[in-house]
Amino acid sequence: MELILKNVVKKYDNLEILKNININIKGKTGIAIIGPSGAGKSTLLRLLSKIEEPDSGEIFVNDHNLENTNPAEFYKQIGFVFQQHTLFPHLSVLRNITLVLEKVHKIEKLEANLIAMTLLEKFELQDHINKLCSQLSGGQSQRVSIVRSLAISPEIMFLDEPTSALDPVLTQEVLKTILQLREEKTNFVIVTHEILFAKKAADFIIFMEDGKIVEMGDVSILGEPQTPELKQYLSNVFVS
Repeated sequence: MELILKNVVKKYDNLEILKNININIKGKTGIAIIGPSGAGKSTLLRLLSKIEEPDSGEIFVNDHNLENTNPAEFYKQIGFVFQQHTLFPHLSVLRNITLVLEKVHKIEKLEANLIAMTLLEKFELQDHINKLCSQLSGGQSQRVSIVRSLAISPEIMFLDEPTSALDPVLTQEVLKTILQLREEKTNFVIVTHEILFAKKAADFIIFMEDGKIVEMGDVSILGEPQTPELKQYLSNVFVS
């Protein structure tokens, strides 16, 4: 994938959340955005996915200049998984996936069912196909959310702290699913506090602090940080 940001600034109520962000990343598959709470990680992800707009600066995602891109059309080409799943609780797992394919992407019902069933089986969710989403555990719900995003064959998947509300066992369920994205060569950008997971799943790291990018580079920087800020952050989260 290709991500280019030029002098990007984002403010909320005159408070500068992102401060002159510049990125030029090409040819990477998995990008992890890490850093302390309040660093601006989720805000950056929301700008990359065009859920929000910058106050100034330019953003390019693959061949899209986001300033000139129709949001509705862009959303059809990306996947987004939030901290809290956004499934329809009164619908079955299967229908949560096929509904989007049929109504938004105009895919015929039989084909939508085939796509959904194939993915649910691949991600070991076939036993839950007919359950209502209100009956799922938190980990199962997030995994279904990931599958629903994958069903449209997105250019890029954006994942915002998808394990933040889960206990350690359910967290591992979800992280295993995201690792499969890497194996499938699906492009993804993830905001995560799971540093050991980032080490395993990503091939590029962006470390943020106080609305700025302090350090970024190949995943090897987690083993050999170049800035005192990243060294301190990693020592605080007990990276081994």
